[in-house]
Amino acid sequence: MQWDIVIGLEIHVQLATKTKIFSGSSTAFGAEPNTQASAVDLAMPGTLPVPNEQAFRYAVMFGLAVNADIGRRSVFDRKNYFYPDSPKGYQTTQLDHPIVGPGFVDIDLADGSRKRVRIHHAHLEEDAGKSLHEDFEGMTGIDLNRAGTPLIEIVTEPDLNNAEEAVAFAKKLHSLVSSLGICDGDMSQGSLRFDVNISLKPKGSDTLGTRTETKNLNSFRFMEQAIAHEVDRQMDILEDGGRIVQETRLYNGDRDESRSMRSKEEANDYRYFPCPDLLPVVIDDAFIQSARDLLPELPEARKERFKEQYGLNEYDARLL
Repeated sequence: MQWDIVIGLEIHVQLATKTKIFSGSSTAFGAEPNTQASAVDLAMPGTLPVPNEQAFRYAVMFGLAVNADIGRRSVFDRKNYFYPDSPKGYQTTQLDHPIVGPGFVDIDLADGSRKRVRIHHAHLEEDAGKSLHEDFEGMTGIDLNRAGTPLIEIVTEPDLNNAEEAVAFAKKLHSLVSSLGICDGDMSQGSLRFDVNISLKPKGSDTLGTRTETKNLNSFRFMEQAIAHEVDRQMDILEDGGRIVQETRLYNGDRDESRSMRSKEEANDYRYFPCPDLLPVVIDDAFIQSARDLLPELPEARKERFKEQYGLNEYDARLL
């Protein structure tokens, strides 16, 4: 049987603010563990979050750059779960009222064609801390310096159909957020992390198959390998008459293998509810204009200018 591959991406972009999204703690990378986590980041009793205006401005800049609707009323919610690197017992995020609504990004493919990838939405949220497995024999350490660092999570529609398209989109997004100056783009430090949702369906069918999510890919090469690995894994199961289990998986690029982290049956019930400590944030025309005024010449516009102004071909203009 022949199969169609269906891929959607979730991208976590660490915003290049000097301080965290709800506190004045520094976001500088490389500090000694647990030296940049304030009482607010740890949700100590009596502390209250104060939104970082620059994080909102960066999110609006991203929305404008991807031709998206800007949410005029932005609401924060609590996503409740327990994990050692989340000291609050919840994550402050956005569910029904994200700051960035539907938009799109056009990508160029190797055969010279162009494809439009739809953005479902992008929302602001806080990052978790980091588990340290390497430095302790048989134990795991927790570094909370990253807790509270501002992120935008970008969610695409399932418009991608192979690894080439997914990597092309990831590279385009990396170039975009770096050019905007809203993210340093250093994937080795976790500034961009990709989650890949993959499903297979019989060729020509309108019914989507059961999807899996491969989490925390931090290089384009690993993304390409992880997609190829997961497509082969699902294809083998389906062609043997089995069924795909909806689950979250973790890919090991060094070994080219993946393992299940949790299935749908084991998934958390996050019990989202509006954050009682944060009022809705109203984004007015003046704020949107202030973000628009900060937009640089975007990579796509620069490429077209090089072609027109200097007579360059597509390849040379894209390279520059």
